[in-house]
Amino acid sequence: MSTINDVSRLAGVSKATVSRVLSGSRGVKEASRVAVLKAAEALNYRPNVIAQSLLSQSTGCIGVICAQENINQTTGYLYALEKHLSQHQKHLLLRFANNKADVMHALEELTCGLCDDVLIIGARFPLNIPHENVILVDCVDGDTAHSIQFDHAFAAETACNYLIKQGRRQIALIVPETSGAVDQVLLGYKHALENNFLPFNRNLIFMDSTTSSVALQVLLNNSTTLNFNALLVADEQEAQRTITQLQAFNKSVPQDIMVFSLAGSLNLPGIPTIPAIEYSMDAMATRIVSWLNGKTKSVLDSYMLRGDLITPDIRRRK
Repeated sequence: MSTINDVSRLAGVSKATVSRVLSGSRGVKEASRVAVLKAAEALNYRPNVIAQSLLSQSTGCIGVICAQENINQTTGYLYALEKHLSQHQKHLLLRFANNKADVMHALEELTCGLCDDVLIIGARFPLNIPHENVILVDCVDGDTAHSIQFDHAFAAETACNYLIKQGRRQIALIVPETSGAVDQVLLGYKHALENNFLPFNRNLIFMDSTTSSVALQVLLNNSTTLNFNALLVADEQEAQRTITQLQAFNKSVPQDIMVFSLAGSLNLPGIPTIPAIEYSMDAMATRIVSWLNGKTKSVLDSYMLRGDLITPDIRRRK
């Protein structure tokens, strides 16, 4: 088994430099850092994490509490975070929570010496956590310092503008209040209609606790009077459900009704490719790692992440 002495000799640097590089400390020349990382990889060297934590008073672990039901988006979060954190010799400790009590229990556990910092992702309920070592990601009350929010208003406005350019001027909107972004989504929706001189029809909007299937049923039952030809939904999971329901009513997608996902794309066998807003998990992870390394409010503060418009043509080119 390789030791720190082996890495030191192969990299041509001191043991102290090897230790600083592997612990993520600053003040190391880039050439030395690269040499150490290459030597450690070549020797398959793994530092003693327990010994490191005792010396540095740091665990090197980042706690992640996932408080959302969208498994596809959760997987994207975790993949990006693990990739970027591992580049800085940090490890991910995962917990899942379905309500505020579960989140607080997990937070208490993770902050009792297990982790240096904690990320809470996708909570759709108020948390009111003033802890300086906690980052809120796409949470309901994430407008405080140390938070990353998705720009839902921009997403809705971008989506509507795209649909209108496709000739879809009767746009229905189904975003349940449990999504945590109803006010921002509605704001972006209204801006797009106003900018394109289109009337606002309240009967096309469903933003209460009604499920998407019930809301779509109401729209379809009144399709002769509402006559909608486009549909905005919260995410790719809702898109999949609504497309299946539309097909059951002999409505073709996108010919009769164009479905648009406001968070995450849909690309499954038997399901039409649809336009969507996609958020860069890599950009989010990079921002988080910058804060973890800098630990200053000016690095993160309250950061708004905008998504990218992904259309069927763009996806085919990829």
